[in-house]
Amino acid sequence: MNKIGLIAGYGHFPLELAVALRQQGKEVHVVAAREETSIEIEKLSASTCWLHVGQIGGMIKAFKQAGVEQVVMAGKVRKLHLFRNFRPDLTAMKGLMRLKDRRDDSILNTIADLLAEAGLTLIDQTLYVGDMLASSGHLAGPVAKKRNSEIVFGFEQAKEIAGLDIGQTIVLQSHAVLAVEAIEGTDDAIKRGGGLGSGKAAVIKVAKPNQDLRFDVPAVGPDTLETMHGCGCTLLAIEAAKTLIIERQRFLELANRYGISVYGVDGS
Repeated sequence: MNKIGLIAGYGHFPLELAVALRQQGKEVHVVAAREETSIEIEKLSASTCWLHVGQIGGMIKAFKQAGVEQVVMAGKVRKLHLFRNFRPDLTAMKGLMRLKDRRDDSILNTIADLLAEAGLTLIDQTLYVGDMLASSGHLAGPVAKKRNSEIVFGFEQAKEIAGLDIGQTIVLQSHAVLAVEAIEGTDDAIKRGGGLGSGKAAVIKVAKPNQDLRFDVPAVGPDTLETMHGCGCTLLAIEAAKTLIIERQRFLELANRYGISVYGVDGS
């Protein structure tokens, strides 16, 4: 059985990916973030090492001891931890010394470099996800043909923001941007934007223009729809082939129940 390392962050994605990896004959060895990861990951892994955010050297040591050569990331580790309970070890400090800024791409590329220097290859998140990637066209909920221009406008605006590495989600209504995702994360941006709308706001989520598929691939799930429903957002447009749909069946059922139109947009 082939071994693979899984860097597990928060949310359901690490659990779903661990199941998919096992189904494809992989022996999964997990490094989990104490501040983020669900305890359920232990049931799905051959070994689990719990570390604080910033313990990069400990992560490398755990994977090397498990005999892992390839590693995949799943689930975000919220950037807020860089400003709160951050506990960098010597390897992480070495990486921090290289950073010119604290943009997501800068941080994640530095982690990938540190792994590579230790003989560990960080692979694309999308290699083993199966049908979790969104397709193009109408995916769930009511058909909303009259809102096509809103989707096109929002997609273009979101791509501009994503290209600046600020965030990957915007909330808009009637071609007016109500909220832009930044360090607070998608759900809080949705709540902020939805609260400013009149019950018909749209959420647009895209990949970065030059998305590195090894990390930070955009994702939506049932929690996204719950948040949207709670603050009056009725349309969700996501980038096809580059956005993960977590807990797909439940996601589609909720979209239909809440009357939220969901579309996959071809980014090309």
